[in-house]
Amino acid sequence: MHDYGLLVVGSANADLVIGVERRPAPGETVLGSDLAVHPGGKGANQAVAAARLGARTALLAKVGDDEHGRLLLTSLRTAGVDTVGVLVDKTPTGVAVITVDPSGDNSIVVSPGANARLTPDDIRAARTLFALAPVVSVQLEIPLETVTEVARSLAPGARLVLNPSPPAPLPPEVLAACDPLIVNEHEARFMLGESAGEDPHDWAQALLALGPRSVVVTLGADGALVAFSHGCVHVPSPKVAPVDTTGAGDAFTAALAWRLGVGEDLTAAAAFAARVGAAAVTRRGAQESYPTVGELPGGGH
Repeated sequence: MHDYGLLVVGSANADLVIGVERRPAPGETVLGSDLAVHPGGKGANQAVAAARLGARTALLAKVGDDEHGRLLLTSLRTAGVDTVGVLVDKTPTGVAVITVDPSGDNSIVVSPGANARLTPDDIRAARTLFALAPVVSVQLEIPLETVTEVARSLAPGARLVLNPSPPAPLPPEVLAACDPLIVNEHEARFMLGESAGEDPHDWAQALLALGPRSVVVTLGADGALVAFSHGCVHVPSPKVAPVDTTGAGDAFTAALAWRLGVGEDLTAAAAFAARVGAAAVTRRGAQESYPTVGELPGGGH
């Protein structure tokens, strides 16, 4: 019997968000909106998204002993995330500077801060959390050696969900544990290099050849591709009017990981996740945009 539906291991950032009419070209200055500060970071985002949906969720992360760290802890606890694994460090909390244009597209620069101090030793010290989780979700806003230790720390029969964002070369040991590896177009092209081509079906099959047990390629408004050794399945996304895409990928990943943990197959979990991601882009912010099950397009599960 698992005590958690999902364990998320990853980053916790304060998102500093500025609206712009267009993103600046190199050397150019543009005026933007008033600065808004939101709780964010891919790890914290995923934990909050899953908890909002009803998952019993724990987060293993590191924040600073500062105002941004307190903002994050408050947001996590308000959403119902178990923060027993959130460590407090003397370094500053991570910060992401985000510009959002009128179409809802965003550009992000991250200062890792305390996230860069989440170490393999911290993972080893949290073995109890790993023993209680059927699914562990991780991203790359923490050190790669820490991600590798996460892959080594899974409980027997547990599943690793990995979104390689920001993209970086992954060790074969980590790739082999992914079930699934979740990538968007940018991440897929990074991992495949010049051989990527233009067809997402080809990306999915080429990514499978790198070693993960399964792959999900997210396609924004076009939904997602779910790829196994025996083929690909396209999962559509509900049609919505996007307002802000910040954190939508994290909502998708969290929803998918949680549904895997309750026994759904990968295609059904991705279909549910597409609805969660679609709902998230209709509101501003990352964590503030995440829906409950009752707020999803088409109703509940």
